[in-house]
Amino acid sequence: MSDDNPHSSNGSSKSFMEKIVQAFTGEPQNKEELVEVLQDAQDRELIKPATKQMLEGVLEVADMRVRDIMIPRSHMVTVDIQQPVEEFLPIVLESAHSRFPVINDDIDHIEGVLLAKDLLSYGFTKEASSCTLKDIIRPAIIIPESKRVEPLLKEFRQQRYHMAVVVDEYGGVSGLVTIEDILELIVGEIEDEHDDLLEREIRRLAGNVFHVKALTDLDDFNEYFNCDFDEEVADTIGGSIMHRFGHMPLRGESIAIDGFEFKVVSADKRRIQQLQVTVPKEHEINGRLVDER
Repeated sequence: MSDDNPHSSNGSSKSFMEKIVQAFTGEPQNKEELVEVLQDAQDRELIKPATKQMLEGVLEVADMRVRDIMIPRSHMVTVDIQQPVEEFLPIVLESAHSRFPVINDDIDHIEGVLLAKDLLSYGFTKEASSCTLKDIIRPAIIIPESKRVEPLLKEFRQQRYHMAVVVDEYGGVSGLVTIEDILELIVGEIEDEHDDLLEREIRRLAGNVFHVKALTDLDDFNEYFNCDFDEEVADTIGGSIMHRFGHMPLRGESIAIDGFEFKVVSADKRRIQQLQVTVPKEHEINGRLVDER
């Protein structure tokens, strides 16, 4: 009987397969309908939530431009080409980055890129004191803000470079973007094995200004900054801030709450991604949290 009427036993499966066929033969008609197919697949446990999230990340990247994901110029860690090794080496060690834009006097004059690994050959020789940035920097890749992220990722892979400097329409430096920034949009946060979790989420930029990832647990945020934002509203600081805005804020929007100033550094159509937090000068923070054992 089941052979005579196959639809009676696998009709729901065929319904799903029809949607998949539609997705790759010109239908659905838009991204929203394709996302519905992915949601249906997850609901039927045909794909895992992590897989669905990754596929949605691919769809988001297809619509993004570099300006949407770049690290803004105010957050760039740079070294000056005139600096001797004893001056720029502490910057390299403290930031723990692997690549640094090299500037000449100001950030709008990019001379090249320093790879931290290129310093290793000078680390155990007598030539270390004579090391100059002019001798070891590599050419900088310059791209416009309007460049689409998807072809940029392809160029990163094909040409084997990992960072590009972003400029605006007037040639001024807007920020920088790395291959890791793009991959994190697709696969999620890539953790640095040298940092603990909280240090990856909260980073001091200068003085009382901090860079905070929006997915930082609100409980951790409150303890780090010695404050008391309502944890009943949201689980993360990004969710709490979006609730205070009352709408999905755009990049650059800011809001003041209890003396703290929150500026949206990056966001997509659905969520805040990164925040710049300015703490009141008189406010005392707890800082890095250490597990008590």
